[in-house]
Amino acid sequence: MLHFLGIGAQKSGTSWLHAVLCQHPAIRFPGVKEVHFWDQQRHLGLDWYRGLFAGDDGRRAGEITPAYAILPPATIAEVREAFPSVRLIYLIRNPIDRAWSSAKMAVGRAEMRVDEASDQWFTDHFRSAGSLARGDYETCLRNWLGHYPADHLLILRYETIGSDPGGVADACCDHLGIERFATPPAHLRERVFTGTPERLRRSLWPVLDAIYRPRIESLGRFLGCDLSSWLEQPPAD
Repeated sequence: MLHFLGIGAQKSGTSWLHAVLCQHPAIRFPGVKEVHFWDQQRHLGLDWYRGLFAGDDGRRAGEITPAYAILPPATIAEVREAFPSVRLIYLIRNPIDRAWSSAKMAVGRAEMRVDEASDQWFTDHFRSAGSLARGDYETCLRNWLGHYPADHLLILRYETIGSDPGGVADACCDHLGIERFATPPAHLRERVFTGTPERLRRSLWPVLDAIYRPRIESLGRFLGCDLSSWLEQPPAD
């Protein structure tokens, strides 16, 4: 049966999370990392999806699809009806950094280099419905918490993967109700599926700051935590 879902956020460490959890003897990923059932593959039917996780060998079965974070409430209600006890893991990253990383990935998919894309191209991407939705963590959280109890949802911060990866792994194990890693797993201190290294252009900072400053401040109030470091302007190149 399905025990857990990693629901995002995109470009916030979900590939690292998958690589680490794959090493745990009490966890299994029967499908690929991103099954995309709830956002793209519904035509295959719920029985097909359940079949991916069929069987009970004592291990926790799950999948990680970052796009699930932005599922509409009606679809989340269907997830809850089908899997009322599923545990959820949500990694959040400074949405300014997340938007830049996502845009750079989109540049590559458009068969361009970052230096070939204009500021206007990036600005249009930042303001696209998809990018805005993926960076609106508070709305994502409110939608999921509208259908699942708060103790079903583990929220982790991306920067903690760098500062305390073992603590992140332990928190996931605790949340899933399994023993912590007996020895540090492979990939614990490695970057997985990293993007290109170009830093955010200074000319684009005001655009992203205008979009995300109100959201970051509101999210901090919602979570009851200090997110002021996310609002620090990056140093000049």
